[in-house]
Amino acid sequence: MTDKSKKAGGSFLSNLMRHQIFIPIAALLILALVNLIADPSFFRITLDRNSDGNPVLNGQLITIIDYGSELAILAIGMTLVTAASGGQDISVGAAVAISGSVLLRVLCGGVSRPETLQAPIIVGFLVCCVVAMLFGAFNGTLVAYFRIQPMVATLILFTAGRSIAAWINNNELPIVTDKVFSYFGNFIPGIPIPTPFFIALLCFAVTWAVLKFTNLGLYVQSVGINEKTSRLNGLNPEIIKFSTYILLGVCVAVVGFIKVSRLSTINYSVIAKDIEMDAILAVALGGNALSGGKFNMASSILGAYVIQFLTTTLYKFEVKSDALPAYKAVVVIALVVMSAPVVRDKIASLVKKMRGQNRTKASA
Repeated sequence: MTDKSKKAGGSFLSNLMRHQIFIPIAALLILALVNLIADPSFFRITLDRNSDGNPVLNGQLITIIDYGSELAILAIGMTLVTAASGGQDISVGAAVAISGSVLLRVLCGGVSRPETLQAPIIVGFLVCCVVAMLFGAFNGTLVAYFRIQPMVATLILFTAGRSIAAWINNNELPIVTDKVFSYFGNFIPGIPIPTPFFIALLCFAVTWAVLKFTNLGLYVQSVGINEKTSRLNGLNPEIIKFSTYILLGVCVAVVGFIKVSRLSTINYSVIAKDIEMDAILAVALGGNALSGGKFNMASSILGAYVIQFLTTTLYKFEVKSDALPAYKAVVVIALVVMSAPVVRDKIASLVKKMRGQNRTKASA
């Protein structure tokens, strides 16, 4: 190998390590390697049949893309909120419970177990979106116009949300008996891949198009980096922050729809429990500054799947559910520290220094 090719290879490695998406990719590879060594069957995928006789794919990797898709959808909205407001929404789990409860109220019409749907599924979903956006607007108003710190502002809904969800259906647990409704959270007959993955792909495509063909991403980053400067440039920081909470509300509604569709009912105290923490960790693992500013949506989405990969791995090693957050916190803290720009720069400098020493020894 020539010196020129060595230099190019070293420069590529240094640039890669400085790239924002490097840490979630590295974390994904490490988790894959650990599972490959500990239990290669972790990667086994089988084609089975569900209770209806339809072919479905089973395996740990299928579980990751299935449940990770919910987290990735939330990570989209959480990334925009974090970038614009410099804070996080800790109420998304409670908001998912509310949106799911509203969905059941519309579809069941107040009846615990209706024989037929009381409203079309699309109507239930749209009402669910409107309600989630209204609660997003409530949080956005507190943050953007009343200038309350985001975590404090969303603490209100975090505390009261699940009680509101239970109140909507009079503390009952309605059950949707329509089979078509269950397809959105499970499998469509004839398609062995979980439906939530396709819903997530649609959300990713819409997000990519919005960020690509509009100035939303630029405006969000501008407000997050320097609100005063963005105002001098003609932007309205309040409107932009408010809009990100509305968009997060849409993401919440989609996740609520998927979760209720999985079981065709709801458990107010358990549904989406602690999902807000995983969504925030996905944003952090993606290398996005939690204080706001520049963001990378692809890194956040990948970070969401890495978090789900970690969760599935811990369950595979039979870690108890009540101890799961502690194990996850230790691993994620290490990953988030590694994702810090200052740490990446130091590692890249160390690699460059070692490469220089090796080059000196080779020339000697």
